[in-house]
Amino acid sequence: MGVAALGIATLASAAPGAFAQSFPYGRELMLDANPLRGTRKTPVLDIGDRGYAEIEMWCNSVKAQLVIAANTITIVTGEMSSRQCAPDLLRADDELLAALNQATNWRMENSALVLTGGRTLRFRPQTN
Repeated sequence: MGVAALGIATLASAAPGAFAQSFPYGRELMLDANPLRGTRKTPVLDIGDRGYAEIEMWCNSVKAQLVIAANTITIVTGEMSSRQCAPDLLRADDELLAALNQATNWRMENSALVLTGGRTLRFRPQTN
């Protein structure tokens, strides 16, 4: 699977517009969720021009490769950082990472990126 994913990633990164002209490459998007109790932080998905991404979760962060083909998405995540956080934030990170890894489809709704699969995640442009 690793070789196939790498081949698809290479193909998708060579011509991202050819597969999905409206996919938000080069954008920084924030998870459409309220901050968890005790924090003001909301997860951020920073998507590079070629689908490489950095994901700042509730506590930790992870690098990823987003593989886009038409309306499908595969998110291949790397190793998560190991910051010291409250147990509820670590649990929320694990849940978010699982939902990202289960994402199978994407669509744009207005300016928000919606990922579907195991759970629906909505990321919207930052307004700061």
